[in-house]
Amino acid sequence: MKNKVLLLALATSLASCNKDFLDEQPRASLSSTDLNNLAAVEALITAAYAPLGGQIDDANNAFNSPGTNWTFGDVVSDDAYKGGGGVGDQNGMHLMEIFLTNSNIIDVDRKWRACYEGIARANRAIRAVNGFAGMSEDLKKIRLGELHLLRGHYYFDLKKIYNRIPWVDETAREITEYDIPNNLSDAQLWKNIENDFLLAQTNLPATQTDLGRATKGAATAYLAKLYAFTKDYPKVIASADAVLASGRYRLNDNYHDNFDPTKEHGPESLFAIERSIRDGTPSNFRGSLDERLLNPGGPYYPVYGFDMPSQDLVNAFKTTAAGLPQTDKSDVGATDSVDPRLDHAVARPGIQFLDLAPYAASWARDAGTYGVFSFKKRMVSSRSTFYLNQFPWVSALNYDIIRLADVLLLKAEAQVETGNLEGARAIVNQIRRRANNDKVLSANGTPAATYNVAEYTAPWTDPAIARQAVRTERRLELALEGHRFFDLVRWGIADQVMNDHFNREKTRRTFMSTARFIKGTHEYWPIPQSQINLSKGQLTQNPGYN
Repeated sequence: MKNKVLLLALATSLASCNKDFLDEQPRASLSSTDLNNLAAVEALITAAYAPLGGQIDDANNAFNSPGTNWTFGDVVSDDAYKGGGGVGDQNGMHLMEIFLTNSNIIDVDRKWRACYEGIARANRAIRAVNGFAGMSEDLKKIRLGELHLLRGHYYFDLKKIYNRIPWVDETAREITEYDIPNNLSDAQLWKNIENDFLLAQTNLPATQTDLGRATKGAATAYLAKLYAFTKDYPKVIASADAVLASGRYRLNDNYHDNFDPTKEHGPESLFAIERSIRDGTPSNFRGSLDERLLNPGGPYYPVYGFDMPSQDLVNAFKTTAAGLPQTDKSDVGATDSVDPRLDHAVARPGIQFLDLAPYAASWARDAGTYGVFSFKKRMVSSRSTFYLNQFPWVSALNYDIIRLADVLLLKAEAQVETGNLEGARAIVNQIRRRANNDKVLSANGTPAATYNVAEYTAPWTDPAIARQAVRTERRLELALEGHRFFDLVRWGIADQVMNDHFNREKTRRTFMSTARFIKGTHEYWPIPQSQINLSKGQLTQNPGYN
């Protein structure tokens, strides 16, 4: 039944895919009688995965509800600017990045709808599995594990973006019962999400035959992340250790392997958005539609130029003579040493861009407004068969919702908070050793810049210094992967970091002259006004928003 308040269409059609378990022919809507056969029930389960990428209709603007959270995690942080063709281009994103957000912005509305669409599909599939007698108990257990992990994921995104959200489970309801308030406490919401992940952890196997399906490792990793948000540090450590104890996961040998479409489903990937192109899907909408605006422009790509790395982010990769992070925030000069992860994440003038050419400042779409750096981290070469060199200009590169480096750094955080500073240092050094293995090369095979990244050799004895070192490492390792803003919020330092950032940036980026972060309001986004209007007074707005 259609969810009137949350605008949930329980669509079950899904396009074909030639690279993983989503290899199914498009299906029309299913009636209740159709659910008496296994194929139809499996189609509902498959459909619950589809909104992971933010695509919920036949439009090409999944970038307004991105599964990668590049708007909600990067653009609104100190890591990136909106980019594009000036502040009027996707103006809602501009208002978000200077914290003049309102409840009618398309991104605020569409992300909510995308997550609840995923929840609706998961709930309907849970009911179908529970009511279907033609599935073995073992398979039923696995499929319910997948669906609870998916539902937990969608709710996790909603919780960290909107905070105060209504909870809808799989219980069948009359349409009048969908006027559900958003009045559950923080503890209740986190517990509900935790229960979904715990059920998934119990039910799911370590591996699945079909690539892309959720596994026990994904559920356990997600528990580590949830416990980091709720500051249950012993459980963060226990969950991370359980991931490692499985023996199935390790860091990739090279950092860039995480962003190479030929090396997907590698040992570092725990849970990913599966993408494909040239698979028979209308308009190739199974590709990276949520990130299609991130193409940098220039002679090899269409000129979109969104999610442009900030000068502050670039400066964070600067290193000292000892190979440790330079923390004075001074601009990186031509002869300065940098962490090589900088040139995997950010396109800088003069540095080789994949197998194409040295990146040039002229590739930047609006350098006068946003500077000369461009997004590089998940770009696929325009010469690659994994890139669609025509509209909608998308790639088949998967996006790792959780990868092992993320989990390891969450464990390091928890170790700092529980007094094991040396354990945290060992993890950070492990991450930095890997970074040193993977330097960006020029066309002639020599390093493209002066790279110098080293381990912390002195013991960590001061918790405050250790905490900052772990947080810095997390920023460097996961830059432009949609995590930064949420990290600042859960650390309780978003107001300090963002207002300091605005004070520095307004001298070089005039569009930030009026930007201001208000503590107690801007940690979360407004409830979409369209949903409040439909709720008959049940949904209430977040503090600080009209």
